Amino acid sequence: MLSQLLADYAALHRALGFKFRTPDILLRNFVAFAEQRGERVITAASVQEWALQAPSPEQRRNRLLTVRRFALSLHAEDPRHEVPSADLFGRASRRRRTPYIYSAEDIRQLIDAAHRLGPIGSIRPLTYAAMFGLIAATGMRVSEAIAIRLPDVTDDGLIIAQTKLKKSRLLPLHPATRRALDGYLATRLKAAGQSDALFISHQGTSLAYPTVITVFLQITRSIGLRGAAGSRGPRIHDLRHTFAVRSHERCAHDTKGVARHMTALSTYLGHAHVTDTYWYLQATPELMAHMAAAGETLHRGGPV
Repeated sequence: MLSQLLADYAALHRALGFKFRTPDILLRNFVAFAEQRGERVITAASVQEWALQAPSPEQRRNRLLTVRRFALSLHAEDPRHEVPSADLFGRASRRRRTPYIYSAEDIRQLIDAAHRLGPIGSIRPLTYAAMFGLIAATGMRVSEAIAIRLPDVTDDGLIIAQTKLKKSRLLPLHPATRRALDGYLATRLKAAGQSDALFISHQGTSLAYPTVITVFLQITRSIGLRGAAGSRGPRIHDLRHTFAVRSHERCAHDTKGVARHMTALSTYLGHAHVTDTYWYLQATPELMAHMAAAGETLHRGGPV
C-alpha cells in the first residue's frame, strides 16, 4: 500500500516539474523498511528508527524531513498516517562545510588520473577527464554537466538548459577550454551510442549521477586527495567553489571591478541572487592579502 502511495506521490511531483531524484531514493528506502515490518501507514516511531540509521546528524534530519513531507501529504487524506515532528532530533542549524579549494596541480592530477581509467581504448577515460576538466573550468554543477546534449555545444559556448532554477543560460568558454572540449568531441562524435548526451559511458549510455560521484571518489583516493572510504575529503562540488574563488582572485586587485565581477559570476554560475554566490567564496591567502592591503590603504586615508 505504501509503495503505491509513494508511486502516486512521486508521479505528482514529476508532473509538476520536479526531478524528484534524491527524495525518491530516500522514500523508497523508507517504504521498504516500513513494509518489511508489515506497516501499511506511516508511524512516527518507524520514521525515527529508520532515520537514526543514517551515519550523520545532517543525514538523519534530511531523512526525517523528507518522510515528514510525504506523511503530511498522506495525512491530509488519511489521518491514520502520523506526521513526525520536524524537531524530532532537535532544532537544526545550517552549517556550511568548509570547501576544499583545489590547486592547479590538484586539478591536473585529477584529469591525468581520469585519463588512466579503463577499459583501455574505450571512451570512458576521455569522458571523465573532459567532464572533470569542464566542471573545473566553468564551475558548472555536476548535474548540469551530465545533462548537456550534443546540440547544446554551440559556436558561442555551452547551452545549459533547464537548470536547478528552471532557467537556461549560455556559458562562453575560454579558448583553452574550448580546445580541450573540441578534442573530446572529435572522439565523442565517432562513438556509437544510444544517447545524444555529451558525456557518455563506454557502453554509449548517459552517465548517472551516483556513478560520476563514485568514479570521482575513486580517483581522488588514488591520487591522495582523500583517505580511505568513509573518510571526509574534497568533494566534486568543491570544484564549483574553486572556480568562484579563483575567478575572484583574478580581479581582486581591481576594487572598482569587484562588484561588476560578482554580478557576472553570479549569472555565469546560474544563481538567482548574487547573495547565493557569496556562499561559494572562501578566504584564501591571495584574497586575504588583497583585503589586508585595501584595509591598510583605507586606514592611511587613501582611496580604496
